[in-house]
Amino acid sequence: MKRTTRQIVLALATAMALSIGAAHATTTLRVADQGDALSMDPHSLNESLQLSLLGNIYEPLVARDRKLALAPGLATAWKQVTPTVWRFDLRRKVKFHDGSPFTADDVVFSFARAAGEGSDMKSYTTMIREVRRVDDHRIEIVTTSPFPILPDVISLVYMMSSKWCSENGAQRPVDKRKGIENAASFRANGTGPFRLKSRDPGVRTVLARHFGYWDEVEANFDEVAFTPISNDATRVAALASGEIDMMQPVPVQDVARLKQNRDLKVLQGPELRTIFLGMDQARDELLYSNVKGRNPFRDRRVRQAFYQAIDIEAIRTRIMRGAATPTALMVAPGIRGFVPALDKRLPYDPEAAKKLLAQAGYPNGFEVKLNCPNDRYVNDGEICQAVAGMLARVGVKIRLEAESKATYFPKILSRNTSFYMLGWTPGTYDSHNPLNALMASPGPGGRGQFNLGGYSNARLDELTVKIGSETNEKRRNAMIAEAFRIHQDDVGHIPLHQQALAWGMRSKVRMVQLADNVNLFKWSGL
Repeated sequence: MKRTTRQIVLALATAMALSIGAAHATTTLRVADQGDALSMDPHSLNESLQLSLLGNIYEPLVARDRKLALAPGLATAWKQVTPTVWRFDLRRKVKFHDGSPFTADDVVFSFARAAGEGSDMKSYTTMIREVRRVDDHRIEIVTTSPFPILPDVISLVYMMSSKWCSENGAQRPVDKRKGIENAASFRANGTGPFRLKSRDPGVRTVLARHFGYWDEVEANFDEVAFTPISNDATRVAALASGEIDMMQPVPVQDVARLKQNRDLKVLQGPELRTIFLGMDQARDELLYSNVKGRNPFRDRRVRQAFYQAIDIEAIRTRIMRGAATPTALMVAPGIRGFVPALDKRLPYDPEAAKKLLAQAGYPNGFEVKLNCPNDRYVNDGEICQAVAGMLARVGVKIRLEAESKATYFPKILSRNTSFYMLGWTPGTYDSHNPLNALMASPGPGGRGQFNLGGYSNARLDELTVKIGSETNEKRRNAMIAEAFRIHQDDVGHIPLHQQALAWGMRSKVRMVQLADNVNLFKWSGL
């Protein structure tokens, strides 16, 4: 009897020890992408991958739900108390990952930082005159004029700890254009469901669950290991062999093959990102061209010639294998203000392009450098190679410089380019965003911050300001249509297409795929 009792006790003790050991075993979601976030600073780069990864660490006042509708974040409620004043009630008992409390002082600090020197998020704060503290859990945002879409606009402005930034010398954002780094480059202290555990840039970033998070989390894993794998074949092989659990993007040529593997699945859907080409229209002489003493891109005929020399259908079918929707606009369907009647591209016509170049004084074409990333968008390097070949047929010699986004973005964001590729997803899901950030003349307060070629039209600038304040939907949409028509007539940029999303993962993995390509791990599971 005593022996039996001892055996039972030993068995229970062994089971308890195994149970405790199992409870402490770390479960990891292994994720791979073709590129890496360039910094852990949430105000240093307005780029989707970086904002997506950091959106698991940091949070905005106003968040987005699974359908991209506005939802309470670090603010529980908001209302417009006067035409130019919005009041936000802040969530109570929220703590940063270092244990310090989140208060109104952090909100005032974060907006000032996002609008300050070196920030890449200024285009989201253009209309903000002041952010003021009412009490510990309430703030007011004063806009320069009535701005009804303010809650939409600030959904990507992440809150940082004023105390932590001060103690760590990170009061100002990391400025990739100037090569300026600080503690926020490699460390992080947010309020989100995951905290930064380790960071090895370009190699591996590990996020760990923040078990003091204020909200419920669906994730059933303890860590996320994020690894950049730039080579498409290597990334696909890692997924097929079980080395990783999820990857993006799935190369368009591998989608069908991965779907046939019963251990894997592919999530596909439309993306709100528009891929386009921009041209330096500001300088008197291009930085990288054999044309001296003048700037060919200042002539609309040259811009139109480039546009009509590009065979967008060949790009869609041969390079993107159908995983792209050609566009004539700088916004995608689904963005508020999209104008279907204007979504008609200029025809592909190399002969017309040659005539336009000759009329502009370039009968033999000219030479210019095209800057392009090769690890940011779907088949970005291949698209630029195709564009170079198409322009060669009309006499334009392209010197293609394709490189990793780690060196590409600092270069073009400092406007050290003559001709470039960029992709844009309006973080506000409203047409005012690309008008203000991409098409308006570069100016104070973040206006035209990503209008890297300096395109300028006074009427479009005037309309952009009015669109921001207009509350009548019919009048607002009419002004958006007029602004888009002006930009089209000017050939301010050359829109190419909206690419499609393709995420590959193990069959057991569940994820929520959003049209903005943001991946929030709190909704994921293994």
